[in-house]
Amino acid sequence: MIITRSLQQLGRYSLFLSKAFSIPDKWSIFGRRTIMEIISLGVNSIPLVIIISLFIGAVITIQMQLNVSSPLIPAYSVGLATRDIVLLEFSNSILCLILAGKVGSSIASEIGTMRVTEQIDALDIMGVNSTNYLVLPKIVAFVAFMPVLVIFCIGTSFVGGWLVAVFSDLISVSKYIYGLQALFQEWYVWYGLIKSLFFAFIIASVASFFGYYVKGGALEVGKASTNAVVSSSILILLFDVVLTKLLLQ
Repeated sequence: MIITRSLQQLGRYSLFLSKAFSIPDKWSIFGRRTIMEIISLGVNSIPLVIIISLFIGAVITIQMQLNVSSPLIPAYSVGLATRDIVLLEFSNSILCLILAGKVGSSIASEIGTMRVTEQIDALDIMGVNSTNYLVLPKIVAFVAFMPVLVIFCIGTSFVGGWLVAVFSDLISVSKYIYGLQALFQEWYVWYGLIKSLFFAFIIASVASFFGYYVKGGALEVGKASTNAVVSSSILILLFDVVLTKLLLQ
């Protein structure tokens, strides 16, 4: 029963994406809506990303220092481990799990509200491809802006660790900075950026899917938002395993 329902949802999701990725009727309208969505979904997420990254970077640095305090381990290992944790997982996977709650629920509730208030039906009656008109700008905008959020996350996380070094005696600033630079692998940055693009697509498309097919009233809109966040989070973790295997072989 569960498998049958999952296959039905997968087929419905595939048809939904095929309608969303059709050629826009008017490119000027698509461009304006995409810019609006970049501001709404991307730019407005920057403060949250900065705050979370600052504290997470500080916490990672503190925990690494407390757990590697051994004379056999060089002091700069704290900065090195903090850098690799941020680049490999936090700046993409964990960040996108957090954004699935903010951005995903926002998209699902917005489109779901339009569905229950019959705004989507009005677009369909006017001959507008409502899926393409509403969904494609959100997907394009969020995927395009996601690398910017990742870069903000990486930089702010490093600053959080640096603040720990400055305002505590756990590790010296010079050792921390040296650790950030030691044995640096450029591919780790590209690895994180590539993963974030997949995760951004999952968040925007899955949230739009659940919001678009809401039936009922305000209660169902809330349920759709919850389902969108849960489903996005599960898919992000699943693709995290797959992409890690493919990209870090």
